[in-house]
Amino acid sequence: MNIPFHTTNAPDAIGPYSQAVMTTGNMLFVSGQIPLVPATMKIVEGGVEEQTTRALTNLMCIVEDAGFTKQNIAKVTIFIKNMDDFGVINGIYADFMGEHRPARAVVEVARLPKDVLVEIECIACK
Repeated sequence: MNIPFHTTNAPDAIGPYSQAVMTTGNMLFVSGQIPLVPATMKIVEGGVEEQTTRALTNLMCIVEDAGFTKQNIAKVTIFIKNMDDFGVINGIYADFMGEHRPARAVVEVARLPKDVLVEIECIACK
């Protein structure tokens, strides 16, 4: 059984989807998080650094509010607008994850919702 999960500590979904879905088997599938500020639902000011930090923060708010930890994250997918930003995004991601190293894919895409520079999703399990 899949149970939609929602927290007010991360931005509301901007389309017909859930922030995350939890399974009865203790898995959490977090939808792609873009750098929206939850209180305003506006894109964080700044460039790729600020957007990456905000997207990761939104992702972790959902993970933690669902009762999971960073160490429960098994897979991360990062969608980026420009592969030239990979080094910056990768550095912020590495600092954010610390010693934890989940499986990961990084994909350059033509366009992201609201024309942001980065979108990040994950799968966590207990």
